[in-house]
Amino acid sequence: MDYKDYYRILGIEKTATAAEIKKAYRKLAIKYHPDKNQNNKSFEEKFKEVNEANEVLSDIEKRNKYDTLGEHWNDPQPTGPKNQKWGNNSNGGNYRYAETDPSGDNNFSDFFENIFGNRHGAGRPGQQRPTKGQDFNAELTVSLEEAYSGATRQLQLETQKLEIKIKPGVKNGQVLRLKGKGAYGQNGGPNGDIYITMHVANHALYRRKENDLYCEIPVELYTAMLGGQTVIQTLRGGIKMHIAAETANRKVLRLKGMGMPKYGKENEFGDLYATVVIVLPIHLTDKETELFKELSNLKNPTNAKVA
Repeated sequence: MDYKDYYRILGIEKTATAAEIKKAYRKLAIKYHPDKNQNNKSFEEKFKEVNEANEVLSDIEKRNKYDTLGEHWNDPQPTGPKNQKWGNNSNGGNYRYAETDPSGDNNFSDFFENIFGNRHGAGRPGQQRPTKGQDFNAELTVSLEEAYSGATRQLQLETQKLEIKIKPGVKNGQVLRLKGKGAYGQNGGPNGDIYITMHVANHALYRRKENDLYCEIPVELYTAMLGGQTVIQTLRGGIKMHIAAETANRKVLRLKGMGMPKYGKENEFGDLYATVVIVLPIHLTDKETELFKELSNLKNPTNAKVA
């Protein structure tokens, strides 16, 4: 048979470790796989060479024979050193004992089958039972505004580029499932899935609890005492709200339907709870100070007598 330089085919040195062989094979298997290069005969041949090189170099016994015997490594009769392991079957033919690398790196076809499946007969002999493809896991982070209105993200996973549409109301820690977008199934089995764990970033103004939002709103002392209007910022924009006279500090105002959308439910929202934080005036003028003293004396006549 013609000699093939398997080391050159994989682009590695003859001293390459099992891990380096595995890494080189993975890179080339993805590059030349027929699923990515349909109707490309040259890539198809390269793909076959890469698999052949990996099959030999990732097996300890085969690699030893290849390094020792060259193009004769796979001859049906033993031509190598006496320490090669051979035997005879009941029909008088020769067989070789298969050895495996105890490190587990002797065969990388598991990776290939998990990513591409067995659609081109790349599975192990006798493996006929349909098997679901491998599931993948990913994580995505969105802002609270994006969680409110929905968002679109692109996810690069191995050879796939996916566009993910995130519905309004997604929650922190929620897991989204992309059915059938994982690794290809084997022997006609279903494709795997992708599970995406969502992270909603903390917000400077709002705290979220389920579908409700909580925030604080500053209200001037005069407005709190006399009543009036203030503007409350929501995720829909600013809205005016009436503040009743003599509103107490830390009073909680409920804005119905101004919270987060309920995931998967159209036109349903949580509420927004706004806590009033009264803002005291500072840098008082002499006139303002005098008026506050007068007000204090009116509310507490004993203060006037002391003064």
